[in-house]
Amino acid sequence: MSKTISGRLAELGHTMPEASAPAGNYVGWVRSGNLVYVSGQLPMRDGKPAFTGSLGDKVSLETGQEAARLCALNVFAQLAAAVNDDLTKVVRCVRLGGFVNATAGFTQHPQVINGASDFVVTVLGDKGKHARAAVGVSSLPSDVSVEVEGLFEVL
Repeated sequence: MSKTISGRLAELGHTMPEASAPAGNYVGWVRSGNLVYVSGQLPMRDGKPAFTGSLGDKVSLETGQEAARLCALNVFAQLAAAVNDDLTKVVRCVRLGGFVNATAGFTQHPQVINGASDFVVTVLGDKGKHARAAVGVSSLPSDVSVEVEGLFEVL
């Protein structure tokens, strides 16, 4: 396995995106002691929302999972910025929080966020197993379908 986050993603066929700039008065990540908190990441590709709309309306479960994977890829971009792309500094993923833009009757929030969880475990192996929340919301910024935040233990 590669010793860099970008290298590990490349081994899996992914290109690490640029860590996106915050859209307000906050930062993309904060380190406190041995924890890195990654702000909520949207399913952005090339600076634009790649997945918009509500699950339970025009967005399928499978598309929601794909959006969650892209959010997780963007979480890794922020984590890489926090640890200078050094995968050996990542002890584990502690927690993911997932927000699903969904209609009132949609109930498969956990299955949507599995897209992000499965991706984190694929990238980090057993160090990627984490606690999690999957929450349905009535809207998200730019009408994106999913948002994912992360908490990582690092050296």
